[in-house]
Order: sequence, then structure tokens, then C-alpha cells
Amino acid sequence: MMKAVEISTPGGPDVLQAVERPDPAPGDGQVLIRVKAAGVNRPDVVQRLGLYPPPPGASDIPGLEVSGVIEGVGAGVSSLKVGDEVCALVPGGGYAGLCIAPEETCLPKPSGLSFIEAAALPETFFTVWSNVFDRAGLKAGETLLVHGGSSGIGTTAIQLAKAFGAQVITTAGNAEKVSFCQSLGADLAINYRDQDFEAAVSEFTGGTGVNVVLDMVGGSYIAKNINCMAPDGRHVSIAFLQGPAVELNMMQVMLKRLVLTGSTLRPRDNGFKQAIAQALHQKVWQLLEAGTVKPVIDTVFPLEKAADAHHLMESSAHMGKIMLEIDA
Repeated sequence: MMKAVEISTPGGPDVLQAVERPDPAPGDGQVLIRVKAAGVNRPDVVQRLGLYPPPPGASDIPGLEVSGVIEGVGAGVSSLKVGDEVCALVPGGGYAGLCIAPEETCLPKPSGLSFIEAAALPETFFTVWSNVFDRAGLKAGETLLVHGGSSGIGTTAIQLAKAFGAQVITTAGNAEKVSFCQSLGADLAINYRDQDFEAAVSEFTGGTGVNVVLDMVGGSYIAKNINCMAPDGRHVSIAFLQGPAVELNMMQVMLKRLVLTGSTLRPRDNGFKQAIAQALHQKVWQLLEAGTVKPVIDTVFPLEKAADAHHLMESSAHMGKIMLEIDA
């Protein structure tokens, strides 16, 4: 039997309950990971509320990213073996002592990083790479606007965009978070409570606008983002904290030749995720091992305190990733 945290019923953070579950066994093309740490992410909160069910075949236990040591391998696994230290993107099951992961979405733990740091990588790095670099095609010399700069996604987007030669503008909710984003390399960090980010972006870019927007707010931000965009700009939506219903002036989209797109990662097939994993291994892992890019950790909770981790996530007081440490 393994330790785990399950969602006893849809609701607030306190519905997360520490339990014991039977040890899972890897199937074809899967590995069994003895989990050392797991990341806490917004989709976990949405799943806890009953609004984001796991995909077919995935564990009902929350948790989309883990790090640890491979304890078993299923039939057909060729690139991994028992004893390998890895981090992995998983469709569920991360809040547990043991977790099943597809071989395709495992990556070696970067040298020099702790298990907690390694577990902070998959969900945000897969998401940012897929959306900012693959889908939106951010290039050196272009400008990225990313909202929520102090979040796990935001801290990753700032660092990766800067590492690949782009300018970064970000928004944050207070002076401390603004300073934090600047320390990560943001060229302009805007306190959205004190400033109109649309006006600040226009001033900073001399009216030219930004080339790529990574948005997780939705609602009224979408129209303002479009006003901030340069001709041939690309707008990528990955979440809707203000809701998905928006009102747009499509004339702006037409005149500027904008691309409006978005994606969700969890339901995509393993082949899609494998392509992202390979790109990260080839282009980003060396930056992590050199310390050029780093996972930013806010707070680490023991697994049994997952409810406290969710309370912190919902408060938005954190800067960087919220993690769970598993003492098996």
C-alpha cells in the first residue's frame, strides 16, 4: 500500500484527504516511479472542484508532474530502467508515493537539481514550450507579453523567452511581485492594480506592440491583449481565470493579421507530448544544468498537507511553484 492524497468529493481544499491506496503496476510502455516530489498546479484545483475530470485511463488522484526513481518498467519500455532518476509529465496520480508515467513523457533529472526542483519542471516547461515556442513561434528579437509573471507558468515563460533572445513584458499584482519578475529578467513588469497594462505596453514598445501574448486570464483581458499586439502577432490562451466568454473587435484581428489560438496539454496523446519532451531535452536541459534557467520554488509542503498547498495556490500569494514532498 502507498500513501496518496485523493479528492473525497468535489469542493474546497479540505476535501483533499490522505489515504492509503494499493500500489499501481506499470502497463505496456509505462514506468513505475517512486515519487520524491510532485508539483501543485492550477489544473489540480480545477479537478478538485469537479470541473476537470482526468482523461480516460488516468488515475483519479490529482497531480500532473512528479520526480523520483524508477522502480519498475512495463513491457516494451526501452529507454529507461530501474534506478533511473527522472521527472515526468503524467495525466494524473502525482499526489502519491508511487506513480505510473508513460515512457514518452519522462525526462532525466537534470544534474545539479534536487528532486523538488526537478518535479517543478514538467507541467510548466511542457506548457510554455508548446505554446510560446511551438504554437506561437516566438523568435529572438520579438517581444512576449505574459500575464501572471510570478506564477509557475510566468516564471518559466520569462526565463525561457529571455534565454532565447526575446524581450519580455509581464504583469503582476503587487510591487514585490513586480520586483521578483524583474529579477528573473523581465524587461518591463507592470503592476496591473496600479497601471493600465495596455497603456504601459504601448509606451514601452513605442506604439509598435508585442509579437506574442501568453494569456491565462481570459475575460476582459483578451480585447486589451489584442490592442497590445503588433501586426502578425500571435495570441495563445492557456487558461481563463476571468472566464472564457469574451467580446472582440474582429476588425483589429483582420487589420493586424493576428492569430488567436490556444491549447490544453493534459488530453493530448503521448506522441505529441513526446515531441515536446525531446525538444526540451535538446534545447532546454542544458540551460537548466548550466543554471541559466532555473525552476522557482515558493513553498514545499509534505504530501499530507496538500490541502494547505491548495489554500496557498488559491490565495495567489505565492511566487513560483508550490510543491509536495513525499516521504515514502
